[in-house]
Amino acid sequence: MFATTASGTARAELLQRRREGVFLVLGGLFIGSMTMLNILGVTRFLDLSFDLFGMHVPVPLAVGVLPYPLTFLCTDFISEIYGRRRANAIVWVGLLVNLWLVAVVWVGGLLPGFDQPVPDASGRLPVFFEVRTLTLGTVAASMLAYLSAQLADVHLFHFWKRLTQGRHLWLRNNGSTMVSQAIDSVAVILITHFYAHSLPVDPERPLGGQLLTFIVTSYVFKAIAAGLDTVPFYLGTSWLRRFLEIEDEIPSVPILPPGDAGS
Repeated sequence: MFATTASGTARAELLQRRREGVFLVLGGLFIGSMTMLNILGVTRFLDLSFDLFGMHVPVPLAVGVLPYPLTFLCTDFISEIYGRRRANAIVWVGLLVNLWLVAVVWVGGLLPGFDQPVPDASGRLPVFFEVRTLTLGTVAASMLAYLSAQLADVHLFHFWKRLTQGRHLWLRNNGSTMVSQAIDSVAVILITHFYAHSLPVDPERPLGGQLLTFIVTSYVFKAIAAGLDTVPFYLGTSWLRRFLEIEDEIPSVPILPPGDAGS
């Protein structure tokens, strides 16, 4: 009896360590990607334009968008395996970490240093101050868009899950991500332009068309990435369910053998 109880306790502790370890990895990837995209932000715009049937298709893309699809994949994994409460919690932790990033960058520019925020002959500030200006300017846009998009992603994920009674994993993965990324794309482009003035717009051309191009290209990139992550999401969810030995969401409290409940 004692050996059985001890074996059950050891197994429960192993599963608990696995479950918390996987959560930390997913949470770390999410927060790391969010912090990276806020530092990179609009420091560089990629020109992925191409010609199609004799028509030029402009595709300007901020380099900070590149790690963004991974954040939605991480929150979808957390929502599916750990539930809505933990998914919302990691979204708020991500916000706090990025506010901490802003505080460090802001204070770093106030303290005395060997270089000064004085433009050189080409009109450029020292590297830190260039990054600082872009980071402080775009982080407000990013965080407002981030909160609205990520919370919408978690809410819609569980809406689709309830509606389909836990079936059709592809629907809640893509249905939540694509809608929330549309919210993010519109919000971040408009706020970045009208608040931070960081978009490379041409004053000689109509503004509306340029903003629409930035919004559409950003969204199309994210939507394609969301579609491509469907198979990894299926495979990852299937593997995690076996590895963590769960059928639905992980309970909010550790499951220990009955004999240990009162110990």
